[in-house]
Parts: sequence; structure tokens; C-alpha cells
Amino acid sequence: MIKKLDILIIRSFIGPFVVTFFVALFVLVMQFFWLYMDELIGKGLGIWMILQLLFYMSATMVPLALPLGILLASIMTFGNMGENMELVAIKAAGISLLRFMRPLVLFIIGIGGVAFLFNNNLIPVANLKALSLLYDLRNSKPSLNIRAGQFNRDIENYAIRVGEKDADGKTIRNILIYDHTSGYGNDKVVLASEGVMFPAADKKFLIFRLMNGWRYEEGNTRNGTYKATQTRMHFKKWDKVFDLSSFKLNRTNEDLFKGAYQMMNIRQLNQAIDSNGRSQKKLAVNAATYLSPYLTPALESKEAITLNKRIDTLTT
Repeated sequence: MIKKLDILIIRSFIGPFVVTFFVALFVLVMQFFWLYMDELIGKGLGIWMILQLLFYMSATMVPLALPLGILLASIMTFGNMGENMELVAIKAAGISLLRFMRPLVLFIIGIGGVAFLFNNNLIPVANLKALSLLYDLRNSKPSLNIRAGQFNRDIENYAIRVGEKDADGKTIRNILIYDHTSGYGNDKVVLASEGVMFPAADKKFLIFRLMNGWRYEEGNTRNGTYKATQTRMHFKKWDKVFDLSSFKLNRTNEDLFKGAYQMMNIRQLNQAIDSNGRSQKKLAVNAATYLSPYLTPALESKEAITLNKRIDTLTT
């Protein structure tokens, strides 16, 4: 039967527990972000992607934050009750320490049962989502950032240099573009005095609208031999389109990560242990079968040499 004393103790524990749990969870998640901060900065991540990664990583940190929350909340609960002389009143009423701590112990055991179900059923899924997303983010290209006076080679097979770039981030001047798509070096060069750069409506392409420039192309035959021809074309307005598909975040198939032990629950771990045990036994049998023809003559010759040595020792 639950008494008022039990309710008092549990209520005194719940408040500090919630606060300390979320504080510990926040510290652990921030520690994770500091660890991978250098690899995530400059990737052009949207707010939804950051929140998604934050949610999955928070779930994976629950097993670490929960014991810290229980420990700190228990210390704070009994400390506050001792400071307010409530412990003295309870002891004066003839209530033993074990009876006084029983509701809190039972409540923490209940939390432990819920934590076990959470770790067994939800943590493997959270690990799968978090680690696969983190893998894709770490291997994605940084967002395109063309700076004035520097060559930019982020776009594959292109080297782009912009002499000047206005504050609006679109108007550019003194543009130089090396096109290496043919595979023959700097056989295609574009020069323009000014232009405007802007993304396409679907964000899949970057458009350079160049004005008053020249295009230079050197001739090469299909079999790779050099042909001494050069073409120069003047243009007043020309659009150069760059494919930005390589900057898009490509998600890896999550099934590739399911073999890791962090992604398994107890049942799956037991199945993996049994499967590995059978594989090791099968490997040992195959090794003995395939190696026995080579090992048996060696062992027989070694025994013969040892026997001859013993006979020689006896005769001498």
C-alpha cells in the first residue's frame, strides 16, 4: 500500500531527476558535436538535417545520461530532505532507513526495466539511423564557396577563378574557367570580363551568365593524338552551366550497417553469436581437411628423425 511518505519521496525525486537527466543528455550531445564539428562545418546542412541528427544522437546518449541523472537526483533528494530536517522527523517517527528508501529503490528499479526495453528495442534503430546519417554527412562534399582571387576546384573537372566578387554574391568580374572534361588538360579555356552567377530553380545547377568574353579550344583527335588546331570564339553573352549533383547528400543504404553489433538487439546478437560459432567450427574442419595431407608427412618424418636419434643414442 502506497503511503503519503512514499508519495513525498517520489515527488521529491522526480523533479531533480528530470532536470539532471536532460542536463547530462545535453552535455553528452554537445560533446558529440564538438568531436565532429570540423567535419560538419561548411557542408551546407539544413536545419531539418541538423535536427534529425540531433534527435538520433540524443536517443543513443540516453543509456549514458540515465545513470548520471539517477545518481545526481538521488543525492539532491536526500540532501534537500536532510537540509529541511525531514530526515530527522522521519527517524523520530520510528521509520527505519530501509523503509524510508524503499519507494525510491522500487521506482528506480522500474526505471531500469523501462531503460532495458528502450535499449533493446529503440537504441539499435537509433544507432542505425544516427551512424548511417553521420557517415553520409562526413563523406559529403563541402558547399560550393567561390572566393575572389582564388582558384576553386570543388566542381569536378573545372578550375574557376573570379577576380572580383561584389557584395551581393552574384556579380563577378575577370572570370577565368579551365575546362578539363575532355581529359586532355587545359584544352578549353573561358575568359570573360564580367558576369553573374546564380543557382537554377531546382538548385541542381549553377549558372554562370558571362558577358563580353572569349572561348579558346585546342583540337584533339578521338584516339588521343594531338592536332595543332585552335579555335577562338568571341561572345557577348553566354551561359555556362555546372552540374551540382556531386554536392547533394547521397544517402547510403542502411542495410549495409545492420551487420554491426551496435545495430542489434539481444535476439539478433544471440543469432549472430550462434552463426559465428558455426562458421568457426566449419572453418576449423575445412582447415584440418585441407591441411592434413601436407601436415601428416611432416609429422611422420619428424617422428622418424626422433626415433633414429633415440636408436643412435642407445647404440652408442
